[in-house]
Amino acid sequence: MTQSGRSGSLRVSRLLLWLVLLGYAAWTLMPMAWVAYSSFKTDAAILREPLALPSWAEADFGAYERAWSGSRLGDYFFNSVLVTGVSVALILALAAPAAYALARFRLPLGRAAYALFLAGLTIPAQLAMVPLFFELRALGLLDSRLGLVLVYAANGLPFAVFILAGFFRGLPRALHEAAVVDGCGEFAAFWRVMLPLARPGLATVAIFQFIGIWKEYFFAFMIVGGGDGGARTLPLGLANLAITAQYGGDQARLFAGLVIVTLPILLVYVLLQRQLVAGIAAGALKG
Repeated sequence: MTQSGRSGSLRVSRLLLWLVLLGYAAWTLMPMAWVAYSSFKTDAAILREPLALPSWAEADFGAYERAWSGSRLGDYFFNSVLVTGVSVALILALAAPAAYALARFRLPLGRAAYALFLAGLTIPAQLAMVPLFFELRALGLLDSRLGLVLVYAANGLPFAVFILAGFFRGLPRALHEAAVVDGCGEFAAFWRVMLPLARPGLATVAIFQFIGIWKEYFFAFMIVGGGDGGARTLPLGLANLAITAQYGGDQARLFAGLVIVTLPILLVYVLLQRQLVAGIAAGALKG
């Protein structure tokens, strides 16, 4: 094949690749855009022309206020921020030293402990829901934000330890030895030298855990779904809003609730996508 033929085939391949990527982007973004602009439409406009853009003459700008205050999504938003933030911080605080110890030291039961963490990735957490429910009830942690935090932290530890252990194994051992020679103890070497180098792994774990906890529904429903609503998170509030919209109308309020739930995830991903990609790439190179 001549040089011009190869360059032509390369341009065609790139064009086809761009078309496929643009089609996938449109397929992914169109539902989100539809939900966003439908939140400004009236129920009559949504039912009459579901895919049409909103008419500014008939636009409904009060759906977000009705969802935020009338459906208590503001209270649920605060609970989600509190539970997600504390859970992610607790996961990182526990997983980082555990992963460092398992990766750096030859402990008598180190392999067995690491295998237990890996087992947590293979066994569905829902299988433990019945004994977990009775245990939380005995401790008085049902219908409480603390109960949710503890469950989410325990559920997220296996993944966090698995990811961070790979990062710590990939760090040069000479850095740890140099820190010890310079007078650092084990904790100081971990805190001042090794932990900052594992920042891409910490960011990756934090992003994945944030997304998973923010949209989690099953544990939230089982632990706080039967209470008075004081500890309910956004997924539970959105489920109640969907039932209300189904039987009582006000579809625009439901779309506004979907935007409120989805927007923080999109913002976190857009703002931290570089750290996420860097963390995944570093993990792949070190793995």
